[in-house]
This record gives sequence, structure tokens and C-alpha cells, in this order.
Amino acid sequence: MEVSGLAFSWDPVQPRLSFPDIILKRGEHLFLHGPSGSGKSTLLSLLAGMLRPASGTVRVLGTDIHRLGAGARDQFRADHMGVIFQQFNLVPYLSTRANVTLPCGLSELRRERTEPTVEDEAERLLAALSIPADHWQRKVIRLSIGQQQRIAAARALIGAPGLILADEPTSALDADNRDRFLELLLTLAHRHNTSVLFVSHDQSLARHFDNQLELQGDRT
Repeated sequence: MEVSGLAFSWDPVQPRLSFPDIILKRGEHLFLHGPSGSGKSTLLSLLAGMLRPASGTVRVLGTDIHRLGAGARDQFRADHMGVIFQQFNLVPYLSTRANVTLPCGLSELRRERTEPTVEDEAERLLAALSIPADHWQRKVIRLSIGQQQRIAAARALIGAPGLILADEPTSALDADNRDRFLELLLTLAHRHNTSVLFVSHDQSLARHFDNQLELQGDRT
């Protein structure tokens, strides 16, 4: 991923948010931190192509995603990115396993990269993230917040996307589960040579990452 000259404004009368340039090579992991209001979640939405910048470029796997039309941009994200949203964005009426396999229904590329089947990979990820087998057919709304957070991570990882964008994915976990979750996330990403951009205000997590970037609190 290459980010250059990126800026965004929610309102024409307010100052723009300007973001630092970023180069993230395949398989590298970056820890992005900063106080509330520094634009962390806004930056992730720009990188995922869910917001359009006022200026600048975002290139993922060589593609300038903001030159794509809306449909092509959505498909590119489905094919090549796994996003762990701060609010999880799980589908409440689907089971745990169905939520995890959902990206493979939207992307043939993700489906082809599962081994040996989509269901098998979903179950491996859920087991690795300590979701018990008797929970796999339960609707996600019947599970704890911490379990839902890990299910969102499994959904992002399935099908070996090239880039994981994680927005405060450990916020609902206690310290022990937080560190274990993060180690599992990075181990699974390393196995598939997936790059990770991990956003958090918790600087104690920075020790898990070789690369770090801070957003300043005066960006708004």
C-alpha cells in the first residue's frame, strides 16, 4: 500500500485532515496510534475506499483505488482487503460461521484461496481464535462482545486478503485476551504474507509491531 498527499474534509468550512504518507510493503505490519479526534478511523475509511479524499492517492497492490468507480472499488475491497470495523459490522441474523464465510460469497478470489473449502478454513480460523465449535451455528447476537470481535477478525482473515485494516479490534478484550488475540492475528497474517495496518489508541500494543506511526491530536 502506498499513500501520498492524502487529505479529507467532512465540511468545506472546516480545516482539512491531512495525513502522513505511508508505504507498507507486502507482509509488513504497521501500528497506527493517536488520541481521539486525530483521524484514525477516517484514515482507515479512506484506505478502504469507503470515503473519497479531498486530495491525494491511495494505491493498494498497484491500483489507485479512488480512480475506480463505486462498484469496482467495492469489488476490489472484497477481493483484496479484510476490514475489522470498530463496531464489528457483523450480520446479526447469520450464524457465526456464515458471518466468517461471507467475504467468500462476495469474492471469487477469496473463495479460491481457501483450503480445502471455505467452511473448513472458517472453522480453522474460529478454532484458532478460541470460538468453541458449539458456537459456530449460533447467531452472533447470542455471543459476547469479545467473541463477536474475534469473529470479525476471522471474517477479515478468510481467503488470505493482501491487506488487513483493523480499527481498534481489541477494545472489548481484557489484557490477557488482547495480547493473545493480537499474536494470533499477526501469526495468521504472517502465514499468508498479509499486510496489517492496526489502529489503536493503546500504545502498549506497539511492542508487537516493527513499524509505528502516530497521528497528532490537532489534525482536526
